[in-house]
Amino acid sequence: MTKATLFNLQAEKIKEITLDKAVFEAKINEKLIAQAVRVYLNNQRSAHAVAKHRGEVAGTTKKMYAQKGTGNARHSTAKAPQFVGGGSAHGPRGNQKSAMHFSQKLRQAALKSVLSKFAADKSILLIDKLSPIESKTKTAIIFVSKLQKENESLAKSRNIGIITSRPHDTIKRAFRNIPGINLLSVKSLNTYDLSKQNYLMITLAALHKLSK
Repeated sequence: MTKATLFNLQAEKIKEITLDKAVFEAKINEKLIAQAVRVYLNNQRSAHAVAKHRGEVAGTTKKMYAQKGTGNARHSTAKAPQFVGGGSAHGPRGNQKSAMHFSQKLRQAALKSVLSKFAADKSILLIDKLSPIESKTKTAIIFVSKLQKENESLAKSRNIGIITSRPHDTIKRAFRNIPGINLLSVKSLNTYDLSKQNYLMITLAALHKLSK
């Protein structure tokens, strides 16, 4: 039975909450996590390489030399692919990206694996309500500092992920300028972003959504 401590906005302990077994006690599959990260990064790539074909290269369209009588092979313009400075025969056109498919079932299993890993390492704490926080960086720093005094693992963490049920402007303004704090929402949660964190702070509303 995995539990996490619930804190309020004053960084005071409220109670211990039992985490959902289906989400936070799933089988940890490192290979599946790595696969999910690879698929995510591949699908974020953009194909920028574009080579000019012979019709796009600047230059004259005059034949290299006469069609007959020279004893040489027949050639058209200097823009042909076989000549230096000519166009590419089969170069990249900017559409060479190949998307990798990852089913919803596998994606959810990978997310559960990462969340279960955090739970096993006791690197999760819960926050009652975060939206009422004052939208000032100073207030957010004081809040995080108080939590770090209560939790040694949190204090040593360089990357802390705060998971909310949805993006919230007040929370964003409060935490966006604090180094090492990364705001995540349940709707756009992915294995790659989670795997970069050392510790997770999850709101109660986000916890309920994750359990669903």
